[in-house]
Amino acid sequence: MTLRTRREVLASLSVATAALPLLGFTSVPAVEKAPKAIFPPRLKPGDTVGLICPAGAAFSKEVVQITKESIEALGLKVKMGKHVFDRFGYLAGTDQARAEDVNSMFADKNVQGILAIHGGWGCARLLPLLDYKTIQKNPKPLIGYSDITALLLAINAKTGLITFHGPVGSATWNKFSVDSFRQVLFDGNPVLFENPKELGDNLTLTKDRITTITPGTARGKLVGGNLTVLTGIIGSDYLPNWKDAILFLEDTNEAVYRVDRMLTQLKLAGVLDQVKGVVFGKCSDCEPGKGYGSLTLEEVLEQHLQPLKVPVYSGAMIGHITHKFTVPVGAEAEIDATAGTIKLLGSAVA
Repeated sequence: MTLRTRREVLASLSVATAALPLLGFTSVPAVEKAPKAIFPPRLKPGDTVGLICPAGAAFSKEVVQITKESIEALGLKVKMGKHVFDRFGYLAGTDQARAEDVNSMFADKNVQGILAIHGGWGCARLLPLLDYKTIQKNPKPLIGYSDITALLLAINAKTGLITFHGPVGSATWNKFSVDSFRQVLFDGNPVLFENPKELGDNLTLTKDRITTITPGTARGKLVGGNLTVLTGIIGSDYLPNWKDAILFLEDTNEAVYRVDRMLTQLKLAGVLDQVKGVVFGKCSDCEPGKGYGSLTLEEVLEQHLQPLKVPVYSGAMIGHITHKFTVPVGAEAEIDATAGTIKLLGSAVA
């Protein structure tokens, strides 16, 4: 190809590229406008909570019974999902059956809140089957963590409904977790999420410590959940807008190289470049591998999150742990990475 021909081709390409927006094409997909935030009604004694299994199967009737008794001890009534005890391999029934329970609980006027009994795997399979219009017209708290992250994020993205990364029904309902649950969902307080500072008989704090990766404060919409589940739906339209968000993450039983891989995926997908702050909760059983020269989780977090130059800290009570916060997905909050706190800027419920 001659120099002149090459120039002619480049000139033609430039004209064609400039015309793409006029033809309805852009090189970068347009960011979908986020729906207006919907605050679900707060829970109150006597309300009915629907129990569902949207992911893994309920292999133990005793666990389901303990869940029922725990919710009743909170002063709430319980309605079991029609398909709670269904089983389809490792799933709690077919995709259609599990989606039916989610949709039915939102449509039921006699149900004021929805709680997943446990996680596992399978929620992402339900996302195309959910009735988002019905969900949007019947706002109520949806609560869970781990695999439930897919439902929390998708429903918030599609409807604007504030959802809640908190205990599943089979979790340990201890005082710490119950207090956080009540303050957010019953009292509607602008909660300050702060790790416990119990020394016991030690000279200094030895557990549930905060690690400041980049100091500072930042405000934004809380978005996040389980790292594995979140990265599993990257590229779909079931994720909220990341721009100026506060990203929170947690995980369990992941090799450090896999955490490294998933954070790399968030970076390459452009997520990390958009957020105003990051809170990494607990990564339970995420120790370095036995191989030579393994990185530690601390090193991986620093390598990925320090270059963002936004406030970042790790160690928050978010994750596969017995004592956990109830964090509203989609609510406005301020983080203080130096103090290791998250403060809601208003009530997460109506």
